[in-house]
Formats: sequence, C-alpha cells, structure tokens
Amino acid sequence: MRLQDDFYDAINSEWEKTAVIPDDKPTTGGFMDLHDEIEDLMLEVTDKWLAGKDVPEDAILQNFVKFHRQVADFDQREADGVTPVLPLIEEYKSLSSFAEFTSKIAEYEMDGKPNLLPFGVSPDFMDAQTNVLWAQAPGTILPDTTYYAEEHPQKAELLAKWRETQEALLPKFGFSEAEIKDMLDKTLDLDARIAQYVLSSEESSEYAKLYHPYDWADFVKLVPELPLDAIFTTILGQIPDKVIVPEERFWTEFARDFYSEANWEYLKPALVRSAALSYTSYLTDDIRVLSGAFSRALSGTPQAMAKEKAAFYLAQGPYSQALGLWYAGEKFSPEAKADVENKVATMIQVYKDRLGKADWLAPETRDKAIVKLNSITPHIGYPEKLPETYAKKIIDEKKSLVENAQELAKISIAHTWSKWNQPVDKSEWHMPAHMVNAYYDPQQNQIVFPAAILQAPFYSLKQSSSANYGGIGAVIAHEISHAFDTNGASFDEHGSLNNWWTEMDYTAFKERTDKVVEQFDGLDSYGAKVNGQLTVSENVADLGGVACALEAAQKEADFSAEEYFTNFATIWRMKARPEYMQLLASVDVHAPGKLRTNVTVTNFEEFHQTFDVKEGDAMWRDPADRVVIW
Repeated sequence: MRLQDDFYDAINSEWEKTAVIPDDKPTTGGFMDLHDEIEDLMLEVTDKWLAGKDVPEDAILQNFVKFHRQVADFDQREADGVTPVLPLIEEYKSLSSFAEFTSKIAEYEMDGKPNLLPFGVSPDFMDAQTNVLWAQAPGTILPDTTYYAEEHPQKAELLAKWRETQEALLPKFGFSEAEIKDMLDKTLDLDARIAQYVLSSEESSEYAKLYHPYDWADFVKLVPELPLDAIFTTILGQIPDKVIVPEERFWTEFARDFYSEANWEYLKPALVRSAALSYTSYLTDDIRVLSGAFSRALSGTPQAMAKEKAAFYLAQGPYSQALGLWYAGEKFSPEAKADVENKVATMIQVYKDRLGKADWLAPETRDKAIVKLNSITPHIGYPEKLPETYAKKIIDEKKSLVENAQELAKISIAHTWSKWNQPVDKSEWHMPAHMVNAYYDPQQNQIVFPAAILQAPFYSLKQSSSANYGGIGAVIAHEISHAFDTNGASFDEHGSLNNWWTEMDYTAFKERTDKVVEQFDGLDSYGAKVNGQLTVSENVADLGGVACALEAAQKEADFSAEEYFTNFATIWRMKARPEYMQLLASVDVHAPGKLRTNVTVTNFEEFHQTFDVKEGDAMWRDPADRVVIW
C-alpha cells in the first residue's frame, strides 16, 4: 500500500495483520492497546490485594478490597441466586396506581431504585459557576432515535434481538411466560413512543441548542399529574426556581401523556422489569452474562468478560478515582508530569500566536479568543484530591453484596443532589487517572489529561520530540481546540454560554466548519455512512490539533515531519468489529480513526510535501479545498 494512496493503511497495515481483537471487546488499537495493558496490571495487582498480599494502607483502598472480595465471592453469589432482588420486584409489583408510584418517587430516587425521573444537576449554561437542575428524557432501547425509522435496515432485527435476550433473562426472576409477554409488549410499545420525542445523537451534539430555561411554575404545568413540587422539596429541601430543559420536545409534546394515570398500564411493567434487572451484575454469573447479551450483539462482541475481570470492573466503579491515584503514584513520574505541563504551555502559546495571525477574524474577536485561551486550566496526570464521598464509602462486611452496593449508590446519589444551587467544584475530575482518554470541559474551560494516556505511542521520554508532538501534542492541541470548535465557540472564558463573536466572524467560521462537514459527510465506514454534522466538533478539533502541534514540533531542532505524521496515524490505529463501527457511525461524535487520519492530514501542505503526494494520488487534496481553521 502506497502512502500516497492510503496513508493510514500504509502506516498501520502490518500492525493490523497480526492485531487480535480480544473476544470480550469490540475493538483493539492505539487507545485500546494501552487500556488492555493497564487492565492486565490492575487485575494482577488487585488479585494480590484480594489474597491479602501488599494491601495498601490507604483506608479507601482497603474498603475497595473489602467490596471487591464480596463481588468476587462467586460461590456466595450462586448460593444467593436472585433472592437479593425479590423484595424489590415485589415492591414494584405491589404498586397499585400512578399516584401511589409518584408518592414514592423521591424516596426511590435517593435509594437508587427505578423511578422514571430523568433529572440531574449540572452547571448552568448562562452561569457556569453554579449548578442547577436539568430535565433530560427517558432513554430508548436502541442506541439512537435514527434506528426507529421504518427504513432503518437494523430496526426489526435489533428489536427482535432485544426481546430474545429479555425472554432468556426474565424467567430467572420467577416471571411466568404470560407476565413476560405482557411486560415486553408494553415496554416495546412505550419505547416506540418515547423514540418519537427524544433527541437524536446529532441533535444532542449541538450544545447551544440544548439550552431551554423554564421558570419552575411554568415547567410543572407541562406534567400536571407528576407532583414535582413535592418530589423536589423532598430531594432538594425546597422547590427549585428554574430548570433547564435540553429535551424540550419530550417535555412539551409527550411528558403530559407519559407521566399519567392513563399511561400506568405501560409504566408499571417497565418499572417491574427495571426492578428485576437493577442488580444483574451482582447476581449469578449466568445472569450477568445473559444481561449483557444485547449490548454484545450491538457491538458484535462474541464473548462476555471473564467473571473475575467483570468483578474487578464492578468493584472498581465506586472507587475508580482512588485506584487512579494509586496507578498514577506507581506509573507516572514527576519528570513526565513536568514535561507534559511544559508541552501544554507550549501548545497554548502556539495557539495564541496563531490566533493573533487569524486575519479572517476581527481584532475584538481575536482578543476575546485569546482571553479564553489564557483562562484554560490544564489538569495533568491525576486530581489533587479525591471527591469527598470516597471517605464515606465504608463497606460493612456483615451486610450482603447487594446491600453494600445499595449503600454505595446512595452516597453518590446524595452527593450529586447536594451540588444543586452550589458553586461548581472545578477540582473534580470526570475520569480516573488510569483511564486512557482526555477531555475538554467547555463549562469549566478545562483540559484534562489522565496519566494513562501519557505513555507510548502517545508520549514517551524515549520517543523523538516530533513523534511526541504527533501523538500527545496533537491530543493536547485537539483538546485546546475544543475551546474553539463548533460547540466551544459558543462559550466564553468562564464557561458560560455567551456569544463573543461578531456576526461577520461567526459567519466566516461557519463557512469553514461547513467545509469540514463536507469533507467527512457520507464517507464509508464498515458499510455505514459517516455523519459530517454529528462529528464536526471533533473533526474541527483534530484539524486545530494537527495544525498547532505541527507548528510546535517545527520549533524543535530535531523536527521530522515524517515522524510527526507517522505517529499521528499510529495513535489512531484501530481494528474493530463491523457491528461496532456501524453503531458508532450513528452515535459517536468522533469520526472513525482511519478517517480522522486520512481526511485530516490532507489539509496540510507539509503532509503533501513530506510524502510526495501529487495530483492523481488518492491522498491528494487540491489546495483550494483544504481547510485549516486555527
């Protein structure tokens, strides 16, 4: 394969020939290879802890070990069977009316029980310093509303598969064939109705269009049979003054019918089923495997995780940040932290220089962009402290596994609701340090790079500076670029929704981002079509990331464009199951790794020159059609 015809394949084809997708995963590759290495390490270490060897002195990790020990007691789980959830099933079966159910919703919410209350607490878009109430919408069985279109090729097949998995699972809980048929018929009927009103992934991807504030008095009128005043007085201690409604269509067009006595015959079976399936991961291994069958079918994954691995992930959930801190302490050197912090500072300076030269922007827009850039807070490696809830997560070994799981859930739920009407805690991370990922938070104007991603092929003190810039440099600049992508451009330096652009500048910006939509829209990925609008924010960030990291790399004495672009292609290498890639085409805001490489690099003259790409080559893009925004 010639580099000039398919750069991604030329770089990654040898790797792909021998790469094996694990049977319990849908993909392998750059990110997943690191994930798998960390997974092996964590399993090896926590197995020792389970056996009582080298257990850390840290009290929080000792509680993790106690919980892990209960989760990994498979003999006890088999002996208990479904007994731990039978009282919960009976509790929901005994509900006689919608009114009785709504009288208990607040209690159910605080206890982590099924409650059909899709509310949460997040920063206010207009005042990102304060947490407010948000009203979301119920989820759907299929991954996206687009799957419910009559012409969707997988609709009937996937709904049939879902029903089949439920028919295999529900008898384990003592339901009769007739009960199961009624439950599934009504749940599917309700799901089809919900799907007509909730947002698609594409609609959800445009943040600024999700901001619909309602005065509380006006909002409660949308659902007259749902006693929201009473519910939230119990949860929050008072009636809220307002609520933000991203899922406006659901609340204005369907919620009145959904939350009603007339709909109780459909809501009750859905609630009973949810009650039965609330703790499938904690019950017998047979139930755990059956409960994951539909998600494995969606992603084409042939095999469930081994029970020991699943037990680690289940136990890790409530303690993930603590395990991340342990990992960072073992694997992330102060030298690497200092070097990456320096790279972030370099990248911000490069971005600042480039913004200063962006002559398609008016001076006042450029100045405000630089103010935003100067306000970005980078978090490198690991958080400075754990969330306050972690010290409260004490395991009582006299209680059962499910009882302890319920207590852990209550602690997290109470903490989440306690944030309402409070200042946003900007020190809190949204992922643990041992997760191979990175993110930009537009509401906090922060970029976060966990320790796990700060290793080869993304980054290593042993790699050349150009390879590091093509890896972690491009990722860092990508996250910075999110401050100025199609979503980030709507938020100011404080993270609040605030149009800081002149009308002419935003029009010029939109013209450029529309070209990025065109470059990706309709491209093939494993038989599915890429949605250019869904993926535009990430693609704009990739363009900015490559442009800025390339400029930074060029400042180094040992600059090599070949090493830079080659490592950029390497970090996106991916081997995946077709079903998984088809699923991602509908729901993922990121384009597939191959296209993130091949489409992005064709916008750069340095790429064409370095690899002698000429007109007629498949990787050629005419200079007039190239787009570099930042």
